[in-house]
Amino acid sequence: MIVKQRCTIPCDITVLPGAEAINRELLAGFEALNAAGEPVRSHFFAGRYENLYIPRERLPALEPLLDAACAAAADYLGQPRRGLAVGFWFNCMLPGQVTQPHRHDEDDELVAGVYYVNTPPGCGDLILHQGDLSMSVSPVAGQLVLFAPDLLHQVGENRSGETRLSIGMNFGRRGPR
Repeated sequence: MIVKQRCTIPCDITVLPGAEAINRELLAGFEALNAAGEPVRSHFFAGRYENLYIPRERLPALEPLLDAACAAAADYLGQPRRGLAVGFWFNCMLPGQVTQPHRHDEDDELVAGVYYVNTPPGCGDLILHQGDLSMSVSPVAGQLVLFAPDLLHQVGENRSGETRLSIGMNFGRRGPR
């Protein structure tokens, strides 16, 4: 069963079914590929690379997640799923790290999102900003948060003693093939 909630700042929070099994595979696959130095890294801020790119064919466990995330994004947008494409990256935060305030409206994004894979207690809330309002979302493994790409957001400090792993996503219109 999919559990959804609406937020004070426009966003959708959904817990995806089957997330526990998917997350076990995602975490194991990510750790193996990361140890091998495989992810392409970008966005170096505050002493770390915020974006780690792994091709989807290198990590088959991504497919059910990306499929469910595309369906949720289409629902959020109120449009057919077949017209959406998804771009994604891993965000690996070690203890003491943060993600700087940013937006996802550089290109043709229609909706942005984050999916949580590993979320030890105290690993850093997602903080959404809209004008004078701010809202914190405490991450839960298996949770997908969707929001407007022009919404300023950041991640608070990982105060746990473990790694926090999430997958950032942007959804846009699928181009002609």
